[in-house]
Amino acid sequence: MRRLIGFLSGLFQNKYENAYGRVAWNVRRPKYDERLDEITSSERGTQSERDLITSLLDYGISPKAIFHDLYVKNGKYGFSQVDIVVATKVGLIVFEVKDYSGWIFGKGRQNQWTQVLDYGNKKNRFYNPVLQNDSHIKVLQKQSKQFKDLPFYSVIVFDGNCELRDISFIPDGTFVIKPHRLDDVLDMIFENEDAEYTDKREVMRILKSAVENGNNTDTQTEHVENIKDMLGKDRVLD
Repeated sequence: MRRLIGFLSGLFQNKYENAYGRVAWNVRRPKYDERLDEITSSERGTQSERDLITSLLDYGISPKAIFHDLYVKNGKYGFSQVDIVVATKVGLIVFEVKDYSGWIFGKGRQNQWTQVLDYGNKKNRFYNPVLQNDSHIKVLQKQSKQFKDLPFYSVIVFDGNCELRDISFIPDGTFVIKPHRLDDVLDMIFENEDAEYTDKREVMRILKSAVENGNNTDTQTEHVENIKDMLGKDRVLD
């Protein structure tokens, strides 16, 4: 059925020329999927995150198992913002969504990855999303003894008009994908053994509470200020 859905969606694709002059495909998505109302709102997160949620629903994930735009309590920095967490029979899948153009280069344990634009004439560095999502998982594991013992899977999704040119040394349990490979990575993850939950209601309660934290504007402001303080750019004088 999922393959049929993918085939049918292809009928609604249109061609365009990407940043490198080659013909690519772009899926025309509806302006808003009403199924999202049970999970999130148009004011939370990014369009790329909401598109990913739509794809998770298309795959067959229950809306009750999808948690979007979580603010998880972190003793060191106040809160850690997590894009999407999905509770499944094999454990928790933590998604980090990036929206980039150009060519992307990086290795699993490098501190910085590279975005290359304009055929190599422009390069930008950004924090390794594998390490970023790993830090999110570590914060989640601190939420309870059960969370510490549960299996976690990390999925970094690069949306936008980008190409993963040289991505390597990705650790076990971590996946770096383009959106059209979501079904494949979920199939791989669900091949693992079922997780041993001791209290599923606790899992849902903690994740739901983290989502509700994001409804508080003071929490969002505190998170932004903590990130600024951690980066310390205002303390660099040149």
